Amino acid sequence: MLNLNHLVSIFCLVLIVQTTNAQLGFSHELGVIAGPVQFRSDFGSSNESKTNFGNTGFGIGLVHYLNFAYRADCNCYTTDTYFNDHFKLRNEISYNKTNLEHLGFWVLPDKISTNADKLRAHKGVAENLDIGTQLEFFPLSIRDFQGFAYSFAPFVSIGVHYTSFSPKASTTYTNPNPNAIGDVFDRTNIYSLWFENFPVGSDSYPINLDGGGAFSVVSSVGFRYKLTKLSDLMLDLRWQYYFNDAIDGLDHNWRNYDKNDDWLVWLNIGYIFYLN
Repeated sequence: MLNLNHLVSIFCLVLIVQTTNAQLGFSHELGVIAGPVQFRSDFGSSNESKTNFGNTGFGIGLVHYLNFAYRADCNCYTTDTYFNDHFKLRNEISYNKTNLEHLGFWVLPDKISTNADKLRAHKGVAENLDIGTQLEFFPLSIRDFQGFAYSFAPFVSIGVHYTSFSPKASTTYTNPNPNAIGDVFDRTNIYSLWFENFPVGSDSYPINLDGGGAFSVVSSVGFRYKLTKLSDLMLDLRWQYYFNDAIDGLDHNWRNYDKNDDWLVWLNIGYIFYLN
């Protein structure tokens, strides 16, 4: 599994490569982003507002842009092409963490079964380190925006990221077996119907805290607001879909309720600085 040092090393390598590209006539931007994350996972009932708003965490990141519209070597504009004037390449390293619990229909107050108690007691943590690249498209001219022709510059983007995930899980279920108290891997502590797909003696289990790595597709929509000649404020709404269903440490797939891989929605605010 990748750790923080590995991800930072990869990010620095990307910056070195991009800096080399600057000698060919491109310029750079650096920034920070932060904001709330809604982690859509196997915890709770999907598409219920109580689950989605209850399982909200926080994300923070560093971003680097390759600006094709401006030349760093001569402090002048590049050749006026549609691509140079409407696209930027965004590299990013980020971290997000969300505390998870089962909310919604299956744990309503009228659910008084042992299984409902087990769900209420089961908690988790989704903790992710992320690195990747996106291509951002600006419908309006990047040159005109940098020249203060207008204050707002909307954009959309799509890209691919790699995530190093390290989920956690715990339970506060009061099990009559003292050896199983607090043990999230004891079958008698976990929602029993999840084991329809995991028979006794099987090597598989609905809870997996080994962590690992996964690729994801990332798409976002947002805008920049021009603060000064060399700085922008950014608002960005991201959708990120992981090609893995164990990002949250839970993959039960009970009766097709858990048929989708994990994904998130991240609303972040950023500050972007232009490097001359």
